[in-house]
Amino acid sequence: MFARAIPAAVFARRRRALLARMGPGSIALLPAASETPRNRDVHHPFRQDSDFYYLTGFPEPEAIAVLAPGGEHEFLLFCRERDPHMEIWHGRRAGPKGAMERYGVDNAHPIAEIDKLLPPLLENRERVFYAIGYNPEFDRRMMGWLNQVRGKTRTGVRAPALFVALEHLLHAMRLRKEPEEIAVMRESARIAAEAHQRAMRACRPGRMEYELEAEILYTFIRHGAGWAYPSIVGGGDNSCILHYTENNAPLRDGDIVLIDAGAELDGYASDITRSFPVNGRFSGEQRAIYELVLAAQKAAIDQVRPGRHFNEPHDAAVRTLTEGLAALGLLQGDVEELIKAEQHKPFYMHRTGHWLGMDVHDVGDYKTGEDWRIFEPGMVTTIEPGLYIPAGGKILDAHWARLGVHLETELDERWQRIGIRIEDDVLVTDDGHEILTAAAPKEVDEIEALMRERR
Repeated sequence: MFARAIPAAVFARRRRALLARMGPGSIALLPAASETPRNRDVHHPFRQDSDFYYLTGFPEPEAIAVLAPGGEHEFLLFCRERDPHMEIWHGRRAGPKGAMERYGVDNAHPIAEIDKLLPPLLENRERVFYAIGYNPEFDRRMMGWLNQVRGKTRTGVRAPALFVALEHLLHAMRLRKEPEEIAVMRESARIAAEAHQRAMRACRPGRMEYELEAEILYTFIRHGAGWAYPSIVGGGDNSCILHYTENNAPLRDGDIVLIDAGAELDGYASDITRSFPVNGRFSGEQRAIYELVLAAQKAAIDQVRPGRHFNEPHDAAVRTLTEGLAALGLLQGDVEELIKAEQHKPFYMHRTGHWLGMDVHDVGDYKTGEDWRIFEPGMVTTIEPGLYIPAGGKILDAHWARLGVHLETELDERWQRIGIRIEDDVLVTDDGHEILTAAAPKEVDEIEALMRERR
C-alpha cells in the first residue's frame, strides 16, 4: 500500500540526482502503471509502477512524468483532470492543480493534451531516457511523438538521435536505499514478522493452509499494509513446491508447514520465510534438516558486509548444506567433490538471495562486468537457503543429469515431505549488516515455545 510515509522532499531529491546524471540536452519520460481489468466490471487493485513512484510519489494511473534538466520546468506531469462524476464512483483525483500543490510538480497538464504538448518538448533534445521495450503501448506512442518532431526537420528542428535505457541510471539509484526508505522497510519487516508469529500461534493439525494465510493478511491490513506478493502457505509435500500459492490443503499432524509471506508498506516490500511443525514439535529428522538450513543461513548472513561480493553468501550456504547433507548420510562422497559436482541441487535448487526494495525481487545488477557486485551500505538482500525432500524421496543425481544420465537415489521415508526454507531481509550497514526481520522467530526452541501459546 502507498501511504506517503516518504516525505515529498525525498522525491524531489531523487529527481535532482537523476537530472544531474542525465546532463544537458536530455529528457526523460516515465509512464504510470495502467489499471488492469480483473473481470467484467472490476479491476485488480491498482499498484503504481515502482520507477514512476520512486521519482514522483504520484499514486494515480493515466499519468506521464517528464524530467527535463535545465528547462523552465524540470518536472512536468500529464495526469487526469478532476472529474466530479467519476470521483463519486472511484475516488478523488489530484488533477493538474493538485499535482502542483501536493507533489512538487513544476507544471502539470491534462493527460488528454499530451499528443499536442509533448512533441515540442522533444524538439532539439539530444537524448531521450525511457524504459525501452517494457511497455509496447508507450513505445508506440513514443514513436508517434518522435515522428512528429522528425516531420519538422526542414524548419530547422532537430529530433533526438539517441535513446537511452532509463533503468541503467534509475536502478543504480534504487539499489542503495536512503535513510527514509530504510525506515519504511524496517516497519514493513516488523509488520511481516508479527504476521508470521500470529500464523505460528494459530497453526494446529486440521486447519487449512488458507486459514494461516488469513491470519497473515489480517495482520498486514490491520497495520495499514498490503501483501508484497501472494503468500505461500504449504504444508507437507506442498512445502517442497517453491512457489506454491494454492493454499487450499489441510494441515496434517506430523508435517512441516512453510510460509513465505511479506508485507508492502508505502511501496516497500518485506520478504520472510519460516518453516515450522504443524503440531508444534519438530521430529528428529525435521529438526536435523531445519538446523542444517539455519546453520547455512547464518553462515550466509555472516558474508553480508561491505567489501564482500553478492555471491559469497550463496557459496557459504552451499558449503554448509553440502557438508551437513553428507554428515546426515543424504549425500555420499568427498565434500569438495560434491560441491564441485553441485550435488546439493536436487535438495537446494535456487539461489540464496535477491535484492529487496520497492519490488520484492528488486532492481539492480548482480554483476558489474564479469564480477559479482560488491556489497555497499544501503543495499538490502534476502538470505534464504532451503532444503526440499518431497514425497517419494527420489533424488536425481545432479552431476550425472548434466551428462544426460538419469540416476536416482531413494531416501528413507522418514526424510520425506520435508521442505525447509528460512528467509530474512538483511541491510548492509557501514560496518556489517542488520537483520531487518529478526523479530520473526527462527530458533527451534523459540518456535516451539511460541507455538505452545497457540490460540
